[in-house]
Amino acid sequence: MLDNHIHLQPKGRGVEAIKEFSKAGGTHAILSHMPYDEVFIKTSADFMRSYQITLEQMDLCNRETPVKMFCTVGPYPVLLIELAKDHGLVKAKEMMMEGMDQAAHLVEEGRAVAIGEVGRPHFPVGADMMEASNEILAYGMRLCKELGCAIVVHAESATPSSMGDLGRIADAVGLPRDKVVKHFCAPLVLPEESRGLMPSVLASKNAVQEALSKGDRFLLETDYMDDPARPGAVLGIATVPKRIKGLLLSGAEGGRLEDALWKINKDNPERTYGIDIR
Repeated sequence: MLDNHIHLQPKGRGVEAIKEFSKAGGTHAILSHMPYDEVFIKTSADFMRSYQITLEQMDLCNRETPVKMFCTVGPYPVLLIELAKDHGLVKAKEMMMEGMDQAAHLVEEGRAVAIGEVGRPHFPVGADMMEASNEILAYGMRLCKELGCAIVVHAESATPSSMGDLGRIADAVGLPRDKVVKHFCAPLVLPEESRGLMPSVLASKNAVQEALSKGDRFLLETDYMDDPARPGAVLGIATVPKRIKGLLLSGAEGGRLEDALWKINKDNPERTYGIDIR
């Protein structure tokens, strides 16, 4: 049972959270990089220092828990706003692209399985900021195309229209749409909704039920933040395995449900990230 998008923080529960995930039945997780209080991004060199925290958290959990954890790294899109205040938008964009380069290096080394979460702010910004964000995203997608890896996208709330827009950016640089994972996604599972992207659906009860009613081409995530100030946000670390167990115990749809859950937890992540789920 795989959670496709979680965070761990040095100030948070860390390994203890993953032990809880394991106890609930979780077996695999994708750890996403995030900005950390411990590293303030002032220069492009700071990105690698920040990525190292994600790598260290992953390594620690792989050593001390039964869970197999993978990770994604990349410059968090909202950082562009603060960098632009200090350096101007042109220089800030260059720094974010250098952060993409460093993330790509870690993917190439096999330390990370994808670039992410990257993209554009999830709230309204000026046209110049949005244009720069899309240029940075396109640059990251181009790197992913060269590496043959996936990209995990942070953006505004997903709609079929916004999924299509992200898909067009991928098309322009030659990245297959199925290598674009839309993080924190609504259950946009039908082809006319996902527009070829891979939706990573937030594992609330209603969203999971709606997603399953449409098909099995999606991933599940909690976007667990490991934030002591917001325990259990966005969803609790044990949510995905508990949700899956609840569905199986309900006996609804029998073998069809089991086949769908196998695809969601094994086949889809294997194809998306090029990983082996055992």
